[in-house]
Amino acid sequence: MSPEAQAVLGKARRSFGISIGILLLGFMAIGFAIVYRVMRDAPPPSMAAAVSVPAGAEVISASSADGTINVLYRLDGVVMLGAFDRETGAATGTVRIEAGAPALP
Repeated sequence: MSPEAQAVLGKARRSFGISIGILLLGFMAIGFAIVYRVMRDAPPPSMAAAVSVPAGAEVISASSADGTINVLYRLDGVVMLGAFDRETGAATGTVRIEAGAPALP
């Protein structure tokens, strides 16, 4: 091939590479826009309207994480941690918290 033909071929390759790059960027932008719209319009996870702690309990704190609602409360001078299902509000477990327990190694 002559040097002129090689120059024309090189210019065509560069032009093709640039146009393919722009095309790929356009497809990526459309993909990001679709994912953003789907995630933005997703309904928030449902949460129970109320949870029930034993009568006479004093609620110290409550938090929601990993599909559970954790309630720290005091009942008859004993501190308890109650775990409740985030969707139904049903109790899934209770832990008694005691002071003076030996430290973990």
